Amino acid sequence: MSHFPDILPVRKQDEISRAILGKRLKSILPDAMREAGLDMWLIICQEDNHDPVFNTMIPVRTWAPILQMLIFYDRGEKDGKDQGIERLNLSMTDLGDLYEKVWNGHYHTEQWPLLAQIIQERNPQRIGINIGEVQWAAGGLTYNLYQQLLKALPESYHPRLFSAEAACIYWIETLHIDELHLYPHIVRATKQIIGDCYSARTLTPGITTTDDLQWAFMQYSNDRGLGLSFVPFFTLYRSNALKEVFPVADKVIRPGDLIHCDVGNRYLRLCSDLQEWAYVRHDGEEDAPPGMKNLFTEVGRLQEVYMGEFKEGLTGNELLNNMLETARNEGIPNPKIYSHSLGYYLHEPGPLIGLPWEQESNPGRGDVKLSLNTVFTIELSIEDKVPEWDGQSIRLACEQDVRFMHDGCKPIDSFQTAFHLI
Repeated sequence: MSHFPDILPVRKQDEISRAILGKRLKSILPDAMREAGLDMWLIICQEDNHDPVFNTMIPVRTWAPILQMLIFYDRGEKDGKDQGIERLNLSMTDLGDLYEKVWNGHYHTEQWPLLAQIIQERNPQRIGINIGEVQWAAGGLTYNLYQQLLKALPESYHPRLFSAEAACIYWIETLHIDELHLYPHIVRATKQIIGDCYSARTLTPGITTTDDLQWAFMQYSNDRGLGLSFVPFFTLYRSNALKEVFPVADKVIRPGDLIHCDVGNRYLRLCSDLQEWAYVRHDGEEDAPPGMKNLFTEVGRLQEVYMGEFKEGLTGNELLNNMLETARNEGIPNPKIYSHSLGYYLHEPGPLIGLPWEQESNPGRGDVKLSLNTVFTIELSIEDKVPEWDGQSIRLACEQDVRFMHDGCKPIDSFQTAFHLI
């Protein structure tokens, strides 16, 4: 087995993530606000009920008590020079030199009048607040805080409040080049844990269950200092003939079975999301049956179609239709695509490219446009008959992570092209 990627001590992880946040605030934040046409952006939330965007704008090692207010103001140009974004912290929280602390009080009743004063002094024409209607990550402002904001501001400012959804999407979806360089490390670590789960170290045919593999993935992740992107899943696939002898309800893995996993880790604030397959060989078998191996060939063709159709500025719905049309024209059997962006969150906030139950149009999330410097997971499947299983159809669902930059859509790490063999 190859060496498991080194997981940094938590202190070093904090240093790296904090440094990256500083770079993001200087480079990505201005573009996010200007793309959305905002002069000012308010992130307001409370202790233990953080706005999803707020979580991505503070260092990991942060205690954020009571009422939180981050204020971003675009100072525009002066004498032909960009003055950048003013970053203000109106809370008791210590955010260091990433923000200018403008208040040293202790009572939240003082914060609202000061917020109103800061806004009036700068007189922004378009103030973004997180009341998005499409992406959950853009809707973090609670009704209670929204009402308090309206009460604190002069009524003449109420028409200047706009949804900051476009800024939220751009900020969370767009990754800094340092984050893109970290991603292979993260994906490779998840792949190593999948390999451990599909090895003799963990799996004994006739004894091990899919529940055992689920616990094993969680334990390996914990032991190596990795968080989980979501609860891992391991699913058993068995031929109809073998089901008559061994019903799948007991979840015991046996020779001739296929095992499918859907797993992911969180490390340095970023998520992986992968699906891979294993085949349990019968005595005397050296490889999976040719009919099963052909399924991987077809999935590989669909993955190539996916990457080839990735075009900046297209919506998720446009990408879906283009990919499926090309795949069908190329004779790929029963293709389905249900892909999503990846990064700080598992399923948000970039364009949604299909759902397993919707392969034509996904209004709202599917209308979001594709941007550069983003990470996606190619989640898709094909279905075909397997001669060795008496012509039984199998839908082979695979998921591998990719990044989209100026040179196109490319794998973050090598794709699975053959079954893990047990």
